Amino acid sequence: MIKILFQIKDNKLYAKIRYRLNTDQKSLINTNVISQNELVFSDEYVASNIQLIHNFLKELVLSYNIDTLIIRESSIAPLVIHVASHIPSLTNLYLLEESIVSYKIVEKIIKSNNIKYVSLYNIPSYLMEMLDEKGVKVASRNEILFMSNFMKYNNLENFSSLYYKTSIKVNLPFSKEDEDDFLAFININKYLKTIYVDKLNKNDVEKILEILYTYRLKKIKIYIEQNINDIELIEYLKKINKKNAKINGIQFKIDYSEEYLEDNLMGQIHINTVKACIFIALFIVSSLVVYVFGSNYNSMQKVEDIQEDIQNAIISYEEKIKEEETIPPEVIVTPDDVEEPEEIEPPKEEKKITNDMAALLEMNEDTVGWLKVNDTNVDYPVVQAEDNDYYLKKNFNKKNDASGWIFMDYRADATDLSQNTIIFGHNMYYSGVMFGTLYKTKYPNWYTKEENQIIEFNTLYENHKWQIFSIYTVPSTNDYLIANFSTDEKYQEFINMITKRSIYTFNTPVSVNDKILTLSTCASNGTKRLVIHAVLLDEKTD
Repeated sequence: MIKILFQIKDNKLYAKIRYRLNTDQKSLINTNVISQNELVFSDEYVASNIQLIHNFLKELVLSYNIDTLIIRESSIAPLVIHVASHIPSLTNLYLLEESIVSYKIVEKIIKSNNIKYVSLYNIPSYLMEMLDEKGVKVASRNEILFMSNFMKYNNLENFSSLYYKTSIKVNLPFSKEDEDDFLAFININKYLKTIYVDKLNKNDVEKILEILYTYRLKKIKIYIEQNINDIELIEYLKKINKKNAKINGIQFKIDYSEEYLEDNLMGQIHINTVKACIFIALFIVSSLVVYVFGSNYNSMQKVEDIQEDIQNAIISYEEKIKEEETIPPEVIVTPDDVEEPEEIEPPKEEKKITNDMAALLEMNEDTVGWLKVNDTNVDYPVVQAEDNDYYLKKNFNKKNDASGWIFMDYRADATDLSQNTIIFGHNMYYSGVMFGTLYKTKYPNWYTKEENQIIEFNTLYENHKWQIFSIYTVPSTNDYLIANFSTDEKYQEFINMITKRSIYTFNTPVSVNDKILTLSTCASNGTKRLVIHAVLLDEKTD
């Protein structure tokens, strides 16, 4: 049984073995308060009361704003680290004993979850890697007695400097000692990114690459500090760079001599010009991509917000109607009010606006209906303005918006449907809003499904279903944008024309006694129009 002394000094927490025992062995399991900043526990007491001692140390650490734990003897280190674990502010650990740290101590450090820096005398490489993987920085004090110039030039005096070094300087050619120490360094180091070479020849290049390849190092930049005018060597290095760029990222950075640059100035200028042009082109393209994706994301977000507002408005309106229906009107009848009943002619039945449409009219008085096309994103209220330009750049809230909104031709009658009711919308292909997903209707796996051939377009007063009889793309023209016809013959000619254009024979009967729904948007290439025609079915949905 031993006593462990915890002492606070210079805002650091010290732990060491207390060799002088001033109490009877029987009292060792008790805590002895030596002074305000010194506490003594037996190792058995600590082991049996881990949580109690942990809480006590945690209070001390927080009270004195301590971030460093210093342990004198390695024999008590596992127990002390275990007790001090999970104290967030205690991030630094110093092991003072000049010995090789054990696996047990490293295991406790890793499990502590709070220690991020360890100062120690010496550590095996595999334990160093364990701590490094957990983000624990290690500083070793055991000096390395180096023999080579390589170790001297790079101040590689201890194990931790070998492990963490990010850049080194190499003087070529290597001596035998330099090469051995360089190999040892490469074997231990985990962070090397840059090598500075004073001068080299082809044999030196091959020697360095052989070592780097053997130890599978990647993404190393080798800066050559000499001015090179050897064209053969320069071309050789360029060839190596081109090969390594695809394999391991090891690259030689060449400092060209003035003589070489003068001899190759025009060629270099040409190469740099080409590179600059490529960079500018890539920058423009990437900027456009960022702009397009950003714009599309904003469009989708705006539409989602408007759709959410619409649904909330419909729900609120329905709740208001229910409340009004549950409150009976207050009627007071007096004898004087009683009159003989008269025969009153029943009023004419008036069309009643549906609740959903009434809610939408409160949001936007231009609302004329709701359009839904199966297996697409088209599921929007439809508006109508005094012309066909207003909603090209305005959304349902009448705010400026490049996506616009779904709108009915200004010539159409939303109450008594025209022979040809025309609805427009932008083809926002990349964001998929408005008519951006109508392109699906051109493909057999869409238009051959019976459920997709039915379109819902509900007006303010009635719910309607329409059956598709023609889908096509056509060069920009107005010949399908006729709302009403002066004679049945002209209407029949129109029906024949748009039916003949269809990419698929739907075999849906259409006559001059029917009413047609037309959806029109730009095709993907911008020079044509994608058009869908559907005929109003006899039955109306409630």
